[in-house]
Amino acid sequence: MKPNIETFLACDASFEDATTVLFGAPFDSTTSFRPGTRFASRAIRADSFGLETYSPYQDKDLEDLAIFDAGDLELSFGRVDLALKDIKQQTATILAAKKRPFMIGGEHLVTLGAFEAIFEQYPDIHVIQFDAHTDLRDTYLDAKLSHATVIRRVHDLIGDDKIYQFGIRSGERAEFKFAKEHTYLQKFDFTGLTEVVATLKEKKVPVYFTLDLDVLDPAAFPGTGTPEAGGVMFPELLQAILEISALPIVGIDVNELSPQYDLSGASTALAGKIIREILLATN
Repeated sequence: MKPNIETFLACDASFEDATTVLFGAPFDSTTSFRPGTRFASRAIRADSFGLETYSPYQDKDLEDLAIFDAGDLELSFGRVDLALKDIKQQTATILAAKKRPFMIGGEHLVTLGAFEAIFEQYPDIHVIQFDAHTDLRDTYLDAKLSHATVIRRVHDLIGDDKIYQFGIRSGERAEFKFAKEHTYLQKFDFTGLTEVVATLKEKKVPVYFTLDLDVLDPAAFPGTGTPEAGGVMFPELLQAILEISALPIVGIDVNELSPQYDLSGASTALAGKIIREILLATN
């Protein structure tokens, strides 16, 4: 891989030296309400230089880490299958080099491409999802592959009792019924996360972390395609991130920023800060 010219803040290590590889998946072709997440990774990189590399929350500094930013994939907007294939291949390449993939979406469907590669290497993988939406529909507008079905497709791969969903406050009744039978779902907030982390530590299983930024309340994060009132605020989300950082997290994605819906730039700045904190907490 060749280095990206514009990197996320301080993520300019060589590919060979890096422990984590950042890359963007600018795809939003199944977005059902307000598109624009394809612009997220580029906006986050540019805005990241308004941040400090040092986190006073954790007393850690990005300059002390070795992170490679591979830039954005060039994805087919007309073919969902090809886009997911390219994301899977990128993730598999990173894993083959014994490095951890960290993907910036894009709509939430991009998770599936990365997760398929993760699952092939870690068949006992468990998933932690922070999100406003269940994403458990079997189909949406007759499509199996959609941002609204992504976690259902993940469940198709790994089965029951391996998906832990937090912050959920939107979905069809059938999705909540499915969750009762097949996943762990905590509505509205992060209640129970401490117990889940303890359980996963005891199981000694690898974990994939997927963060849909619309888990945040739109009062703090309006720049997203499907804002849902009643979400968490940044301090709660940060505390939850710090809690799960105790787990062996082998893959990460952050998705669903649509920067053009918040002309103040505050949502983009918040997304960048969250990525900084995740990088610091999990490295």
